Amino acid sequence: MASANCAQLHRWANTLPLFKFPFDESNIPEDGIYLLFQKGERAHGTNRIVRVGTHTGAGQLRSRLCQHFLMENKDRSIFRKNIGRCLLNKTKDPFLKWWEIDLTPKQARDLHGRRVDGIKKEKLEKEISKYLRDNFSFAVVRVDNKIQRLALEAKLVSTLSLCGECKPSRSWLGRYSPLKKIRESGLWQVQGLYGEPLTAKDFVYLNDA
Repeated sequence: MASANCAQLHRWANTLPLFKFPFDESNIPEDGIYLLFQKGERAHGTNRIVRVGTHTGAGQLRSRLCQHFLMENKDRSIFRKNIGRCLLNKTKDPFLKWWEIDLTPKQARDLHGRRVDGIKKEKLEKEISKYLRDNFSFAVVRVDNKIQRLALEAKLVSTLSLCGECKPSRSWLGRYSPLKKIRESGLWQVQGLYGEPLTAKDFVYLNDA
């Protein structure tokens, strides 16, 4: 049942309009859920969904996508941070311990700011941007209601993670993640895995959205 649900999800998702960088923000709804695909990743005979995401603030979907693809700041995008973790871990780069530090709080900046190699950090951010723009595309589904949006996002993530057939390719960068949940799920996220999957009613909603 889990695999059948996931196959149905992938068939639906792969019929949606696809966005790639550079994308026109005006064609993206202000509120909704995004589904990310990654070059070389396949599942159920089509492009594999490797991440599902949304936003909490009203009208912030476009901003959220820009945080991933445009803003070179891993502390504003856990997706960017996870890609950086893999790139560093793949080469056993000791800079990983500094990459883990969130420099958003003033206290953290005061404590660690001068110790973090800013040139190294900036170079890695640019490498992440290039990797994202070269390898990822996404589809979006409009969901205006916040409660409904967050609930649907959770079910989408669960449906993907519960599937026994969705496996990452051998070359998938996420295999180098220091986070076990990413390596095992094949998804670029650790929250909301293995929960309540999509229902038949949810699929009706998605097909009508």
